[in-house]
Amino acid sequence: MSVLDTNAENTWCPGCGNFAILNAVKKSVEKLGQAGVDPRRIVMTAGIGQHAKIFDYLSLSGFYGLHGRSMATAQGISFANPHLKVIDFGGDGDTFGEGLEHIVFAAKRNADITVLVHDNGVYALTTGQTAPTSERGFVGPSTPRGSAEDPLRPIPLMLEAGASFVARGFAGHVEHLADLIVQAIQHEGFALLDVLQPCVTFNNNWKELREKIEIIDATPEKKEDALAMAKREDKIPIGVIWREEKAPFLRSAYGNWNPVADAQSKQERRERLGSVIEKDD
Repeated sequence: MSVLDTNAENTWCPGCGNFAILNAVKKSVEKLGQAGVDPRRIVMTAGIGQHAKIFDYLSLSGFYGLHGRSMATAQGISFANPHLKVIDFGGDGDTFGEGLEHIVFAAKRNADITVLVHDNGVYALTTGQTAPTSERGFVGPSTPRGSAEDPLRPIPLMLEAGASFVARGFAGHVEHLADLIVQAIQHEGFALLDVLQPCVTFNNNWKELREKIEIIDATPEKKEDALAMAKREDKIPIGVIWREEKAPFLRSAYGNWNPVADAQSKQERRERLGSVIEKDD
């Protein structure tokens, strides 16, 4: 049993990759606690989809958002209180479909949040429609003759958008995934962790992924090398693909000020307002 367990009934399909992600998150929070990060400082948001049920299965503070809009909520929480570690859980459809504009601008401005994507290449909650990351030829209710589109590639997109931390994980390597989550949360700035996780009901690609997954030994030092790694087709590299240090958006806007911790008291606001009114008189 974990201190993060809840009493909510888990309704994911047996064998779903979401179970591995849930276990990895629990492990990562434990590791962060050992590193001095109080779990009470960790806040989560989620959108709508099978991925979002993780909100019910983790005993963490958070806010359940709308489809594709949870990242806006995550940024608001982080911007209001930079002391918090904010994790946004999203599905591939939730994040790269309805929420695409939010993730692009969050990466561009280097918002201090971690976006963990449950990427199974399908809209699973609504019974298997083609999603932004579905492979060409994918057969589902919305594409009975096979998808005629190439999939969106999240890693190159995030690299070009300006994300300061970009990683890919796999539900089949829980310990490795837990370490990636720790690194993403500890990173100061925008962190994307795209987690490949099969949907055993509508897109069961466990075998194909296991054959192509390759754990990388080192993070590329140049962005062009990171892009080349992200675009490989012979293998699917997992690990930290890009990392750079640059000021997060809230520090550029606030400096070291924290709107929560450094907020003026009611009396101080009254006195300040009174002094302004007296000057006007």
